[in-house]
Amino acid sequence: MFSINDLNVYHGDTHALRGINLTIKERCFTALIGPNGSGKSTLLDTMAGNVRPKKGSVRLEAKEVSSFPKRDFARLVSFLPQRTRTPTGISVRELLVQGRFPWRNWLGRWSNADEEAVQRAASLCEVETLLDRPLSALSGGQLQRAWIAMTLAQEAPIVLLDEPTTYLDVANQLSLLDLLTVLQNAGRTVVAILHDLNQAARYADQLVMMRDGHIVAQGETLQVFTDGNIETVFGVRSRMLMDTVTGDMICIPSAQKA
Repeated sequence: MFSINDLNVYHGDTHALRGINLTIKERCFTALIGPNGSGKSTLLDTMAGNVRPKKGSVRLEAKEVSSFPKRDFARLVSFLPQRTRTPTGISVRELLVQGRFPWRNWLGRWSNADEEAVQRAASLCEVETLLDRPLSALSGGQLQRAWIAMTLAQEAPIVLLDEPTTYLDVANQLSLLDLLTVLQNAGRTVVAILHDLNQAARYADQLVMMRDGHIVAQGETLQVFTDGNIETVFGVRSRMLMDTVTGDMICIPSAQKA
């Protein structure tokens, strides 16, 4: 799976990632959390092969990410960035079809497997009734679910998502996170940037907490999700309570900064 060693990335003169060492476990749900500007999106972009490191390595199955042919990499890793440029003049179905690019034969013929993958993704993301609608007619939440469906139509075993709950109301956020758990249980590896600390703690097996381009803490959720780490990363004090129903820890941040 992903093995990241001494990763350093610059944006111009800005040292965006500093000496990152991280292993992403197979069939694990990993959540990246931290304040704005902490390097989460840059880390995910680098894992997706979109950013070249200044120093260090990002390996997938012991092979440098940058050495994969584009189609081969896309068969292993699907990536939904935080900001997407919505194509004009196409329908939801046409967007999902784009997710099948890595699997199309050289003649570009549409196969039964392609059609089944699109239908599965549409059903999982509950956009099957929207397939014929133009993207321009969708609400923000519907559009976000369509983009996630396109990502799932790719059917890669590794899914990278940058703030996938953006534009979704609470019910749809939880529905999406439940879906990611279903995908994980079916054998996929999920890495997602999440801003809601309690959602991250509830759903993720592994947390990676970042600040100023560093990893402050990483590991199993119960070990990492502590008031001390939250204070270090976010600069706020908090109380940790246990949900008596689920057994999950819940963070109650204080308005007073540390």
